[in-house]
Amino acid sequence: MAIQRMDNVLIVVEDLEAVKAFFAELGMELDGETTVEGPWVDRVVGLDGVRADIATMRTPDGHGRVELSRFHTPPPVRAEPEPAPANTLGIRRIMFAVDDIDDVVARLRNHGAELVGEIAQYEDIYRLCYMRGPDYIVIGLAEKLT
Repeated sequence: MAIQRMDNVLIVVEDLEAVKAFFAELGMELDGETTVEGPWVDRVVGLDGVRADIATMRTPDGHGRVELSRFHTPPPVRAEPEPAPANTLGIRRIMFAVDDIDDVVARLRNHGAELVGEIAQYEDIYRLCYMRGPDYIVIGLAEKLT
């Protein structure tokens, strides 16, 4: 077997507290926080002088994790237009299954999130939408109808 599981997805952020609150409102739980720095981090990420705060958020089922990282040094850089459209190369969103899409959208709007498009229905199977949250993070929400 080539891999055991997907461990986490990294999102580099500027406002770590706002992004943690956004994912907590979505239903994720803080799994841990730390600051990393030193030669080992520099070697892993291929940068010099790294110092970053990291928070790991866990899905309620305990299987999925999002790692949030705020770089103090070197400072973060933007590689895309703000906000990047859905057809920009690279990772565009993380999709979450939810029980009540309308409720989740309303709660995330309290954290400044906005719909990218609109809530749409795919046949009689799903209601789906994309939302843009703090630091231009895009998530997808899917409510299963059947």
